[in-house]
Amino acid sequence: MALAELRADSVPDLVSLAQDATEALESILAEATFKVRSRVSTDGKIDAKLVDREQRAAHGLAWLATYVEAVRQLGAYAARMNEAGRFREIEELVVRIGLGEYLAQVVGGIPMSQTEFVRPADLGLDTVEVATRLKPALDALETTGNTPANRARLAELISEHHTATPGDCGLDETLEQIRDEMRKFSDSEVIPQAHGWHLTNSYIPYEIVGQVAELGVFGLTIPEEYGGMALGKESMCVVSEELSRGYIGVGSLGTRSEIAAELILGSGTEEQKAKWLPKIASGEVLPTAVFTEPNVGSDLASLKTRAVRDGDVYKVNGNKTWITHPVRADLMTLLVRTNPKEPGYQGLSMLLAEKARGTDEDPFPVPGMSGTEIEVLGYRGMKEYEIAFEDFEVKAENLLGGVEGQGFKQLMKTFEAARIQTAARAIGVAEAAMEEGLRYAETRIQFGQPILAFPRVADKIAMMAAEIMIARQITYHAAREKDEGKRCDLEAGMAKLLAARVAWAAADNTVQIHGGNGFALEYKASRLLCDARILSIFEGAAEIQAQVIARRLMDRGN
Repeated sequence: MALAELRADSVPDLVSLAQDATEALESILAEATFKVRSRVSTDGKIDAKLVDREQRAAHGLAWLATYVEAVRQLGAYAARMNEAGRFREIEELVVRIGLGEYLAQVVGGIPMSQTEFVRPADLGLDTVEVATRLKPALDALETTGNTPANRARLAELISEHHTATPGDCGLDETLEQIRDEMRKFSDSEVIPQAHGWHLTNSYIPYEIVGQVAELGVFGLTIPEEYGGMALGKESMCVVSEELSRGYIGVGSLGTRSEIAAELILGSGTEEQKAKWLPKIASGEVLPTAVFTEPNVGSDLASLKTRAVRDGDVYKVNGNKTWITHPVRADLMTLLVRTNPKEPGYQGLSMLLAEKARGTDEDPFPVPGMSGTEIEVLGYRGMKEYEIAFEDFEVKAENLLGGVEGQGFKQLMKTFEAARIQTAARAIGVAEAAMEEGLRYAETRIQFGQPILAFPRVADKIAMMAAEIMIARQITYHAAREKDEGKRCDLEAGMAKLLAARVAWAAADNTVQIHGGNGFALEYKASRLLCDARILSIFEGAAEIQAQVIARRLMDRGN
């Protein structure tokens, strides 16, 4: 039966099907959590060493939970869109294909990476029993879900409408207006120049930075009393998506402001808020995050950079690495160890370190600070540096919150928003990849027809669209939870974990669609592959992210 014939009566059934599938998945997840917890516990308590030994199972549990949340949010999206009368053929196809594929992967193997798949047996589950629980949904989707006909039809509709966001995203009118404004800016000012910036490893021009500031991006979520727009994290997702669709570097300009503003707003003194937030919101001050150290990475408890109080200043000594946009930054949120006697996280503090802007010729025109550029494959436009501090001075009044030893707690408060924003950036990169792949597939003629006519090419476009929508819905859900003041570290982590994989898959498939041309520097596909690769590494590598999610799941069940 053709999908067009199904639509009249099938949408409520599809919503019900998604709900039933979610319930079945929840029961599977509950059993898997119990099984994995039992393998990593000693005397009823989670044993960190056992979690490390059983990483495959623990991380597999995180991926299963992410799929459960993805299916739940895909079903919730379908229900909202149906109720609003906005569920058209293209939206239904996206949901059917996405739902059918993700349920099938739960049974057959969820890809954690290109070579690592988590299967029910890895979690202590019986594969046949898992398949039995999901059988009603899988049977219903066998002929109406992720089928060749549906993928071909979705690719056809995407080609007809030729938009970066196939299907209605389910946003309200205000957010759609924001998307439209940001998309126009990306299309006219960013996309025509982005590939040149990448190829020449050039900074994003100050003119573009100024335009981003004028659009209100730097003050998007800062309260109005401090010169911001007081919008929510969902708006941040929309803005980050569209700017990253143009160029991940431009989308990431706002990340530094978002992190700094979150730190100051959540932990700063009233004087610090009044001094810094208006300047960050206007773009007068460009901040950067200075956390990571050589050989430390995610293990912040081992951080060694020292800050010693000397009168009315702190003197900082140590090394930092993978610092983004430090040359142009006016303000560094600098994580240091102020008390070497306090072990682990307890001795850490956050400094609001002021510095002068530099140039390529003189990157750090300030006493006590020097650096070396780290040349990178992608994620260019802001430049990465390793930095050395030698008696670098920071005013004592710029100790965040005015109390030492709170740095790690202060940083932890920003993780939810940072990971949601990173997920949104990943979706933007995935959208750019899908657009580029579609454009090439429509114009590349082989054997007398556009290569989009060939199923293996059309399938790639269709699956990109379905996975982008899934990643978007789980990300928006996390943002809404954050906006409502709810704890959402689990949802934010899942959004980041999934969206990063989706971006890499989309970029990789776009290179494949381009064939040999995708390997040529002159084609945007090569840049998108390089840009996408970083997304599963920064803001918490995929393995660390999965570890954190797994611990939360198992701790929550105790």
